[in-house]
Amino acid sequence: MKIYYHSDFNGSYSTDPAADPGRMASITSVLKDRFVFIDAVPAAREDITACHTEHHIEQVRRVGVYDIAALAAGGAIQAARAGLQEPAFALVRPPGHHASADGSWGFCYFNNMAIALMRLRREGLIRRAFILDFDLHYGDGTVNILGQSDFVNILNPSDGDAGRYLLAVEKSMPDDADIIGVSAGFDNHLEDWGGLLSTEDYRELGRMTRNAAEKSRGGCFAVLEGGYNHRVLGKNVLAFLEGMDGT
Repeated sequence: MKIYYHSDFNGSYSTDPAADPGRMASITSVLKDRFVFIDAVPAAREDITACHTEHHIEQVRRVGVYDIAALAAGGAIQAARAGLQEPAFALVRPPGHHASADGSWGFCYFNNMAIALMRLRREGLIRRAFILDFDLHYGDGTVNILGQSDFVNILNPSDGDAGRYLLAVEKSMPDDADIIGVSAGFDNHLEDWGGLLSTEDYRELGRMTRNAAEKSRGGCFAVLEGGYNHRVLGKNVLAFLEGMDGT
């Protein structure tokens, strides 16, 4: 499995929890000896304008985070393209699933997942896609941009019982998607904000993603969203990736 990442993601571009110092290191320290890391490259402006208005793009530029947000979106594109051949992960920040076409909130600026899938669609690499967003928070920005499209189905699971949560995901996974994109937020962990899912539950979500991709004869990739307890974040990401990688 390839991990798309850049040392610039270590910088604290904001004061929000997603930009906390040490957050990315808590993940890379766990993954560095297990996977192949590849430098992310920024998304082109046309990739960003395919999902966001000029007004929003200029707002992002004015607050001084355009470059890092474009780099995150670019990493997501790279992971999506690689995911057509084998599971891949965009270890990027800022996150993106609260970024709508003309605005954003929740520590997000550009919608990394939407930008990646739209790029694959424009290149004719996919006909149908499925998004599993297991972040604690509903991915309203992704729904805003892609919810009315004719090529993407989106699942934002929500249940207060971990067993029912996993069952709902399993029942909803596709068997006809060219690619499955996972908005992978780890803030619903037992020791994070949501207090619901165990580390092994994230491993199972990875397995479900891989199994559904194989059943569909398609690919899969994931993009980092939330997850704020640095003490457990790395092991949760690792469990999910091992599940998705089949290890």
